[in-house]
Formats: sequence, structure tokens, C-alpha cells
Amino acid sequence: MSPASIGHASNAKSRIGAILRATSGNFLEQFDFFLFGFYASTIGNAFFPSESETASLLNTFGVFWLGALMRPVGAIVLGAYIDQIGRRQGLVITLSIMAIGTIIIAFCPGYATIGIAAPVIVLFGRLLQGFSAGVEVGGVSVYLSEIATPGNRGFYTSFQSSSQQVAIFVAALIGYFLSEALPAEMVASWGWRIPFFLGCLIVPLIFLLRRTLEETPEFLVMKNHPTAREVFASTVANWRIVILGMMIAMLTTTTFYFVTVYTPTFGKHVLQLSSQNTLLVTLLVAVTNFIWNPIGGAISDKIGRKPILVTIAGLALVTVYPALSWLVTDPSFGKMLVVEMIFSFYFGTYSGAMLGALVEIVPKHVRTTCFSLAFSLAAALFGTLTPLASTWLIHRTDDKASPGFWLMFAALLGIIAALTIYPGSTKRVAKPARPERSNRAVTAQFATH
Repeated sequence: MSPASIGHASNAKSRIGAILRATSGNFLEQFDFFLFGFYASTIGNAFFPSESETASLLNTFGVFWLGALMRPVGAIVLGAYIDQIGRRQGLVITLSIMAIGTIIIAFCPGYATIGIAAPVIVLFGRLLQGFSAGVEVGGVSVYLSEIATPGNRGFYTSFQSSSQQVAIFVAALIGYFLSEALPAEMVASWGWRIPFFLGCLIVPLIFLLRRTLEETPEFLVMKNHPTAREVFASTVANWRIVILGMMIAMLTTTTFYFVTVYTPTFGKHVLQLSSQNTLLVTLLVAVTNFIWNPIGGAISDKIGRKPILVTIAGLALVTVYPALSWLVTDPSFGKMLVVEMIFSFYFGTYSGAMLGALVEIVPKHVRTTCFSLAFSLAAALFGTLTPLASTWLIHRTDDKASPGFWLMFAALLGIIAALTIYPGSTKRVAKPARPERSNRAVTAQFATH
């Protein structure tokens, strides 16, 4: 093998290692987020007891959403820190905060033991997790985009989302075996804590992986790193880009939380399917999500972000409600699998293109803050609200397919944002030779740097 070939192989191996280390923190974040959704009814009984199952679910999903409202705060505070100090050090900090929140929830006694203190402690744990998650997605996406090879930014950034699917797969697998090995009463009593304990056990390994990250070359060559005050000022000046970024990310966040966090509750309590069936569907969805994300990112690198974003959002707009109506008319494992596979295709393909687009439209010098804030607003105001909104819509309308309206709303705003960001052109955003060229053009159109 020639020295050039050896060098190329070594470089490829180094990039793969960097991707794995950077995305490792996403595992912990989504592992816990998914568990909170799957065991929503059990957690509701443990920490938010109520005579009404719907009220208990609403309380649980309400806490889930309140934790997400901390994401924009974390995006601004931790995002400014990462833009000033560096990508590597920032990702270690976010992991530390996320780990503390996970440990708090795993070991918190139930309402029957410590009373009102139980839901307060759980809420505090969720707030810490939300604060950390606010910049986790943005920090990892920016890191991956800055180590990407020319012309492959969409493909590289897509692994931020793909890595989360591994966590969902593992969480669903553990849940599936627990439901098979333990009686339902035992799972409801204490068995639901086992996956959370396992999440705590992997924290040291993820810390080790994160600490071995190297700083991105793109950050190192930046001559001036903005202060926190400058980051905040620039973010405010670019508020139009942040709002458009939020709109373009909404379909990603709403479909993601529907097919992962809400699906187990939807299948078990709305469709009256077994826990095993809903978990098996979620397992398969995690696999297809993992596959579709890099495919969407790679295709968008070749033909542009706009065609992918507009096409997928358009398909979602006209098909999600009919698909759910078909499912709820005569629920079955097979029909649920078909619908979830369709939604998985929408989520994965759209997300793969969306992450690359969002990295490119925000200003380079405040890239982490603006990306994180836009995505966090989408996740906090719409994505993590999906379980709560779906439960409320079904309760108010008595239409089990009504969550489709929520997804349609997100799809419509995604189309509007994509057409606004890419007016009259389907050319790719990032040119391989000059990846920041279109970034300047787009940001100049909406804001002053």
C-alpha cells in the first residue's frame, strides 16, 4: 500500500473516530428522553398520582415539556460559551450537566415515599437535562460540520441525528426484554428504573470518549473568538435567521418526538396494542431513522437542500392525517408499523437535509449559538410539546388521528421557511470549495452581522 493510501485510510479512520466521540453524548440525551416517554404512564403514577389516567399523563408530559423550555436558555448560555471557548470543551460541559439530570431522575424516590418533593426533584432533573440538551444538538452538529470533507457537510452533520437513533434502539430493546422478563406490576413498581440506572452506568465511558476529542481546525484558525456579549448581540441582530431556522426544524422535531417518545404511549393507551408490539415498532423505527438520516444528508449534498426540504414537507402535509385515520380505524401491529415507517422516512430524509441547511444559514462566528437557539426553540415550543399536544388533541376532539394536524402545521411552516431561505433556486447551499459563500449570501439577506 502506498504512503498516500495509508495516509488516506488513517485520515478516514480518524474522522470516523471523531464522529463516534462527538455523537456519544447524544446517546445519553436521547436514551433518557425516550425512556421518559415510554414509561410516561408509570412515571406519572410514581411522581404525579391522579385519579384520572389522562390527567396523570398530561402532568408527566407537562414536566417533559417544561424541561424542554430550558433548551433555548441552554442554547444561548452554553452556545455563547462554546462559540467563545471552543467546541471540544463545550461538549464536555454539556455532558456533565446532562449526566447530573439523569442521575437525579433515576434515584429520586416516588410520591408515596417523599410526597410533593418527588415531582419537584424530577422537575429539577428535567430542567438540567433541558438546559444541557439546548446546546447538545447544535454543538455536535457544528462540530461535525467543521470536520466534514468538502461537499459532504450534509452527510457528516446527519450523523448527529443518526446517533440518537442508536440510543432509541437500545432503550426500546431494554424495555422490550423487561416487559418480557418481569410482570407488568413489577415494571410499574420499580422495574422502570432499571434502564435509567443503566444510563447512569455508561456516563463514565461517554466522558472518556468526549475528553479525547480534538478541537476543530476551523475553530482553531479563527483569528477572533467573540465574547459572550458579542455573541448575544449578534444573535439578537440575526433574529430573523433564528426564526426561519426554528421553522425549518419544526418538522424534524415534531415527527421525531411522535415516532419515538409518543409512539409507545399512543400504541398502548390510544390504539390498545400491547407494550411488546409498540416497542417492536419503535425498535424498527430507530433502525430506519438511522438509515434515512445520512441518505437525506448525502442526497442534499448532491442536489441541494431545498428540493429535499420542500418535497418531504409537502408529502407530510398531505399524507399524515389520512395515514393516521387509516391506522386508528382498525388498529393493528402491521398497520402501525406501516404508518411509522412512512413517518420515519419523512423524519430521517428531512432531518438529514435540514441539519446541513441550518449550519449553513447561521453566521459562522456565532454558529453554535444561533444553530442551537433555532433548533431549541423548535424542540421546546413544538417538538417536545408533541406528546402533550397529541394527548390533549385526542381528549378534546375525540379523534384518535388528530395528532396529524399538529404534524401538518409543522410541515406547512417548514415549506414556508424553505421557500423563504432558498427563493427561486434549487442549487445547493454549500459549495465544496467555498462552504461559507452561500452562508454570507443568506445571512446578508435577512440580517446584519
